[in-house]
Amino acid sequence: MTTTTVPSTQDLSEGALGRALLDIERRDLSTARRHLTQATVRGVSTGSNASLFHGAPALEFVLTRANGASDDVRSAVDRVVDARLAAAHRRQAAGTLPHPAEWDHIRGLTGLAALLLSRRTIAPRLPDVLACLVALARPTRGDSRMLPGWWSPVGPDGKTMTGGHGNNGMAHGISGPLAVLSLALRAGVNVPGQEEAVGTFATWLDRHGTHYWSTAAHLDAEQPPKADPARQSWCYGQPGIARAQQLAALALGDTTRRQAAEDTVAAILTDPLQLARITDSTLCHGWAGLLTLTRAVAADSPAPDRFTPIIQDLHRRLAADWEHLPKPGFMEGRAGAQLALHATDTTGWSRALLLT
Repeated sequence: MTTTTVPSTQDLSEGALGRALLDIERRDLSTARRHLTQATVRGVSTGSNASLFHGAPALEFVLTRANGASDDVRSAVDRVVDARLAAAHRRQAAGTLPHPAEWDHIRGLTGLAALLLSRRTIAPRLPDVLACLVALARPTRGDSRMLPGWWSPVGPDGKTMTGGHGNNGMAHGISGPLAVLSLALRAGVNVPGQEEAVGTFATWLDRHGTHYWSTAAHLDAEQPPKADPARQSWCYGQPGIARAQQLAALALGDTTRRQAAEDTVAAILTDPLQLARITDSTLCHGWAGLLTLTRAVAADSPAPDRFTPIIQDLHRRLAADWEHLPKPGFMEGRAGAQLALHATDTTGWSRALLLT
């Protein structure tokens, strides 16, 4: 049975599905089954909000960490993908700017691409999803100028924004497509224009990646203004962007970009002023996410030992604080923090963060 209602238990971020990821990683399958039953008792959502972090795609992701999803679940996800592709194609044909929810990691095609890429055999729909993300690299005409193809007429809060904005983060910005296109290249999945799109997104972030997002004023400036001090995290900020840049460099064989990305992570996570702005232990924007990200960066670095003291420091900070988190879930709660703390990823749960 499927439904277009919105059962909160099917929220991978904070619902029962997210908590099941921890159970599965621990091989506590009886508790995982209880959480999965709780998540699906009202059916499985395939509505317009279905995404990697909600509904049938989220369910498939979690089940794949265990023994695999059923054909019924994969078929439901395929219907979601088809609907999202059709909507993106209609928008492209109309020549209008996209809403970030069309293509971002949390709500859109980037997260669905990550899910399809994680299937044991290459999903037939994956090339079409990647092609939609590649199309974002083509400039689009706005009211009076050419704009990046991922530029949105609304702001980060979803409300109409004068001049629009270009989001740069991993969760809701162009770093997400950069990461998944790069991961696909590394897995041998390549569609026309994919390498060029990776280069376009990476070059944009070279210029604009110190900002959470870019505005029309940034486009007009000879150089983007210096970014105000901000919290650095997986979801927004330079660490998440740097991991996407490292993945791009690995996909394209660009040693200079890889070194720059790794240097960025090391510099930020050894800077007391930057570390002082991090105030919680979550995966999304706290110690758990930074720890998981740094492990991934180190694993792909030719000099992983340089990250050992950083990983040890992040682990210490997380261990001292995670129990204070008020939420129980994956992205902003104790389950996600414990996944990072235990330092295992035998199930591939970190693929939900586009880190691996």
